[in-house]
Amino acid sequence: MTLIERYIFRIAFAACAATLLTLAAVVWISQAVRDFDLVTAKGQTLIIFFTVTGLSLPALITVIAPVALFIAVLYTLNRLGGDSELVVMNAAGMGPLRVARPFAVLTVVVSLLVAWLTLIVMPSSFQSLRDLLSRIRADVVSNIVREGQFTQLDRGIIFHFREKAGPSLLGIFIQDRRDPERTMVYVAERGQTVETDGMSYLVLENGSVQREVKGGAGPQIVAFERYAFDLSQFGGEIAGGNYTKPRERTTLQLLTAEPPDPAFAGRYRAELHDRISAPLYPIAFAAIAFAAIGRVRTTRQGRGLATAAAVVAIVALRILGFAASSLILRSAALVPLAYLVPVGGMLGAFWAAAGAPGAHLFRALIGVRARAAGGRA
Repeated sequence: MTLIERYIFRIAFAACAATLLTLAAVVWISQAVRDFDLVTAKGQTLIIFFTVTGLSLPALITVIAPVALFIAVLYTLNRLGGDSELVVMNAAGMGPLRVARPFAVLTVVVSLLVAWLTLIVMPSSFQSLRDLLSRIRADVVSNIVREGQFTQLDRGIIFHFREKAGPSLLGIFIQDRRDPERTMVYVAERGQTVETDGMSYLVLENGSVQREVKGGAGPQIVAFERYAFDLSQFGGEIAGGNYTKPRERTTLQLLTAEPPDPAFAGRYRAELHDRISAPLYPIAFAAIAFAAIGRVRTTRQGRGLATAAAVVAIVALRILGFAASSLILRSAALVPLAYLVPVGGMLGAFWAAAGAPGAHLFRALIGVRARAAGGRA
């Protein structure tokens, strides 16, 4: 890059990094406040607290990074335009493509970051988070729950034991009402937490399971000598089973492995294509920002309307992306929508920025309408 292109890149990179750090800090604080009960109610250390909240950062950054890039492009172009630097560059023979080059480099960097996070880092962080929460829940059952008290371990899970005898719990009662259509009640004389292959279980001995279905004939009771209650499923999607959510599976597993239940094939499909299409959104967002205010203007040509309309455009684009993901969950035939939404926004912005025939219609929609040179200030 030339000296002036490096100058533009430095401004945009600094703005993008500052915006990303600021937004990530704000979102992390809101997440940390929500998870602070790990320390206050569940007796965990601050190290565990920061580990749990930190493992959620990759997923947050994948959403925040395209927005940070969009803000950085708008900020840089507004600064260059407000100081009339774009006008000087254009007068010196620096065309729009050369102005766009440093933004393109930054966009590639952000897209690669998002691709790395979504395809590799994010699944690993969710797997680590699940294993850590499983151990925390085992600690809660073994060390935090008080004798003779009914404790809510998770939404819909009530736990009680009569007394503790060494590592074992005596007189165990568990009520599981997470499924509004079904209530499960576990009663056992004895139980003990064990960990196998990174999974935590509460092994119940000499008890029974009572299952009551809403609208059914009556409760069904099954006695058992030993029953392994999966602690890692607290808050999960399938109670009592070893189920790995799509977001916790590696990208290779989503590509090659069959879901454990055909009913969840849509979730696996939507997760896979969300990950692959995620790096396209930084490109689309940057292109929309450049198409909106990247044209050389005088100080008499306002940028406020164009900036506001560009914000509306990226919000609409992201909403369409979420809608496409929901549709893909229901039908495999709609998979191309995951890519058509960001690519469509990208191509429309390129078309408008290039001044192609008919592009004035697109520019009018996103607010890029230069007033006449002699128009009102």
